[in-house]
Amino acid sequence: MNSIQKKIWILAGVVLSIMAAIWITLTYYNQKTMNQYNDILQRYLSMNEVTNASQQTITSLYNYLLAPTEVNLSQLDTSKVRLRKARIAVLDLRSEESDFALTNYMNLIDSLIETTDRSLMFQSEKESEDSDKAFSEATRISKYISEMTLTLLDNDLKTYDRFYRDMIDQSSELKKLGIWLMLTITFMLLLFTYLFSSSITRPILKLTQAARELSRGRFDLQVEVTSNDEISFLAKMFDRMRININNLISEIQQKAQLENELQQNKLLLRESQLRSLQSQINPHFLFNTLDMLSKKAYLEGSEETSDLLASVAGLLRYNLKRLDRPMTLKDEVRVLSQYIEIQKARFTDRLQFNMDIDESCLSIQLPGLTLQPIVENAVIHAVEPREDGGTITFRVFDSGERVTIEIADDGPGMSEMKIRQILHEDNFETESHSTGIGFNNVVKRLRIFCGLEDVIDIKSEPGNGTSVIVTIPKTKGNVKDD
Repeated sequence: MNSIQKKIWILAGVVLSIMAAIWITLTYYNQKTMNQYNDILQRYLSMNEVTNASQQTITSLYNYLLAPTEVNLSQLDTSKVRLRKARIAVLDLRSEESDFALTNYMNLIDSLIETTDRSLMFQSEKESEDSDKAFSEATRISKYISEMTLTLLDNDLKTYDRFYRDMIDQSSELKKLGIWLMLTITFMLLLFTYLFSSSITRPILKLTQAARELSRGRFDLQVEVTSNDEISFLAKMFDRMRININNLISEIQQKAQLENELQQNKLLLRESQLRSLQSQINPHFLFNTLDMLSKKAYLEGSEETSDLLASVAGLLRYNLKRLDRPMTLKDEVRVLSQYIEIQKARFTDRLQFNMDIDESCLSIQLPGLTLQPIVENAVIHAVEPREDGGTITFRVFDSGERVTIEIADDGPGMSEMKIRQILHEDNFETESHSTGIGFNNVVKRLRIFCGLEDVIDIKSEPGNGTSVIVTIPKTKGNVKDD
């Protein structure tokens, strides 16, 4: 992880490196120019020293010839030593261009020293005339040296004139280069500082925006920070907190929805129980009476009447069960068969009922009193009004993850408006059912029980019959046969 502190140190290191590079470059070029200038100046000083040393030697020689004392002799020796040192310094200035001229120049210096020594020798031998001649010769050589020095300096001035001009131009160009370099480096530093500050402020702005959206209740926006520092870690923790809050809110909403559905289910069950009880006149007494009549009819040999009474008793027994618990499809089919037996006794050949059941699907669970109200609705609309009766087809089959229950009739069908009213659970007036439970109640309880909206569908056209299709998820629960 690249920490913000590390980024700041990197920025400081880059700035210091650039400043050091600029300082080293300027120092190098400045030192180079100074060295060249010092070399030229040293050349001029060395030649000037030769001229001064030769003139001083002539002066010291003249003083000694006038007054040959130890002091004057010592000054003369000092002047000659100075002249020899100047000669050595000029020797270091030798180059290919000035080799010939400097060779003659040093020969003049050597001749001056030799002539001075010869004048001293003649003076010691008391040969004044020869000593004066040697002095004259030394004076003439000293003048030659002075003239030669001027000539060499003049030649150097001509030779180094171009160098001086180049040095001045170079200094001017270096100044311009320094200005442009400083401007470029300043721009680069500003750009780098902007990018560096953006790498810190941009994630903070994103985090601030995310916090603002979170405060407005938008928990679905993901916090994305691409940096690799403390802010990125903070953003990840912030996003994890957002996810946890979002999950907590979702759980609360789901619990509230489940509680609402449970409350609705309880209200529907109470309504169903109330209607069922309202439609029964002392049901326990009636059930016991029907059971007694069924046994009496069987003893008297009226088996058909006995079976009919037994079906009515079984239907009543099923209706007396609690409606707040699920039933198996097998129980629903059994009570449906008892209901059909009663209706066949009523309508005889006018009612044709066909069943096609996949036995492996009978363990599926569904709300109690679901199928009978649907079939009764078909009997009321498709069989009862018609003189020749009608046909009802009941099918149960496996359709993958669900069990499909289809109840079809060949009645007059339904209008599109009525189908919408049933599927949208709109309140509308329905014909009386023996259970007191209408089609609308069945649709609501099925949807609450399965937790799905597409659990029931109606396909119908006026004059072409009606098909009610119920699909129950297998995952809702299976039970073993009793």
